[in-house]
Amino acid sequence: MKRSLGFLIVLLLGFTGACQALESVPKAEYHQRRIALAERIKTGVAILFAKEEPTLEYQDFRQDEDFYYLTGWNEPGAAMVIIPPADAEPETPGTGLGGRAAQAYREILFLPSRIPRMEKYTGAKLDAATPNATTITGFDEVLPMTELPAVLNKLALSDRMRMRNVWAEKNSASTNALLGFVAATLRMPAIDVAEDVSGPLMEMRAIKSPAEVELIRKASNASIAAQLAGMRAIKPGVRERTVAGIEIETMMREGCERPSYPPIVGSGPNSTMLHYSENARTMQSGDLVVIDEAGEYSMYASDITRTMPVSGHFTTRQREIYDIVLGAQRAAAAAFVAGKSKINDPEHKQPDSLDTVAFNYINAHGKDLHGGPLGQYMVHGIGHLVGIDVHDPWNYSKPLEKGMVFTIEPGIYLPEEGFGVRIEDVFYVDENGRLVDLIEKLPHEAGEIESVMRR
Repeated sequence: MKRSLGFLIVLLLGFTGACQALESVPKAEYHQRRIALAERIKTGVAILFAKEEPTLEYQDFRQDEDFYYLTGWNEPGAAMVIIPPADAEPETPGTGLGGRAAQAYREILFLPSRIPRMEKYTGAKLDAATPNATTITGFDEVLPMTELPAVLNKLALSDRMRMRNVWAEKNSASTNALLGFVAATLRMPAIDVAEDVSGPLMEMRAIKSPAEVELIRKASNASIAAQLAGMRAIKPGVRERTVAGIEIETMMREGCERPSYPPIVGSGPNSTMLHYSENARTMQSGDLVVIDEAGEYSMYASDITRTMPVSGHFTTRQREIYDIVLGAQRAAAAAFVAGKSKINDPEHKQPDSLDTVAFNYINAHGKDLHGGPLGQYMVHGIGHLVGIDVHDPWNYSKPLEKGMVFTIEPGIYLPEEGFGVRIEDVFYVDENGRLVDLIEKLPHEAGEIESVMRR
């Protein structure tokens, strides 16, 4: 008996460790998010699936972002159903749909069956039979995945109108298969996903809680350390890939689980390519090198870009362009007004767009080799939201609000002169509408960068 009890304790500790491998917002916050989604979908039903286990051991598993946002659950193969409360309603004559029984709020996490043979390779998983599964997961109910069709069948029988208001991820093969099975077993007409759940979740994910901001801050601090390590490694004769590797090693040593995106280390002519990622060139004296590299901490991303002189000193022309880009970033940040400012305007016509502010600043400062304005060389938007995704989803026709986290990243790319400059920081809008630079500790001024490179 003692051996069995000891084994159970070890097993539970293993489960708990697996669930807490990442830092997380409080479980109560995930619960409140699920309630908030229920309030948005009213008398519908939300169905979301986790990512599946990768087929091969060298393939990376990263949880579905919307699923993680609502659950904090980081194991594969799960599903979740949210059923908002509803009052009872009598049958409407002539509809053939029947009435509706009263429905209390329900949130259910469905966990797949354990496969002991596979767990020898992938590690122990938690299932619905695990003691304290509701406490560990923070869900009101935890059921086996095999119960998912039965739960929906019972829901459909008690409230067929609700099954006409299914919220799920569009084009989800798992959701479509599940709804097809439910319809077939009840001899119902085909059940389709009526609404894309990513719509309300986009609005919810855009406003970050203090706990989320803290995770982004930790991702940013680790990424700042990585960028500083990269700056000190830059020298003529060093391969771009070497610097990328040094930064990855540093950010992971600082607690990140992975880079937020494939690292970009582009020197010389490669610095004029926005998403260059081959990182194969050997850096040469006189080059500028653009490094766009940051890490992900407990599923939350950062995004940082800096531009450095490979020789340790900017030329006069390189410094001129660098200072213009830095001035554009600062002008955009200074112009920000919460609830009014927008990020991107490709045509640069909206006065409330930070994109327009940066574009106008660049156009008013400096010229190209032919005497033309430099705005034409700012060939991308000024920024994007940051969160569980390094490019968190957002409707960029809407203004930026308190609680949002986003980048400001102007750039000038001059292929004719063989170099480009981009400077990118992550900003948070605090409760007072003030813009807080989470990358403030990383050098911005050209002289500061040269000083770091000399150390």
